[in-house]
Amino acid sequence: MQKAIYNKNDLRIFVRDMISGKVKTLEFYLNFTLEASREVKKTSKYDSIREEMQYEIYHLDKQMANLKSMQQQMKKVLNSESEHAKLGSLVITNKARFYISVSLGEFFFEGDRFYAISPESPMAQKIIGMKAGEEFTLNKIHQKIEAIL
Repeated sequence: MQKAIYNKNDLRIFVRDMISGKVKTLEFYLNFTLEASREVKKTSKYDSIREEMQYEIYHLDKQMANLKSMQQQMKKVLNSESEHAKLGSLVITNKARFYISVSLGEFFFEGDRFYAISPESPMAQKIIGMKAGEEFTLNKIHQKIEAIL
């Protein structure tokens, strides 16, 4: 990993805004699907279409609940400094950059690849409490922590 300076507050805002963007997109799809379901005629000929739309609405509602939960979790993510990895830490290893916050997965910030991981994830469970210089192995991949911001 190349050495770079990251502003953790900017990273936190970026992740929060990504989640908000996903919420807005999902709201659009949910409203579109709800409106379309109202347009389907109430005859038995269209029962399967209405059923599929209800199934889609159910899944969109589940995704929305998950995103709303992530928004609440992000409120707990603070930018405090620490020598040990914890919630809110940016952990830079020789292989990747992990932001312990919410389970958002891979994203790009300032041209670099990051992984937003939940504190409950196996990776976070492995690195929480560790300090820079320590090493660990997960899924047969050995990594060394280069920095904790």
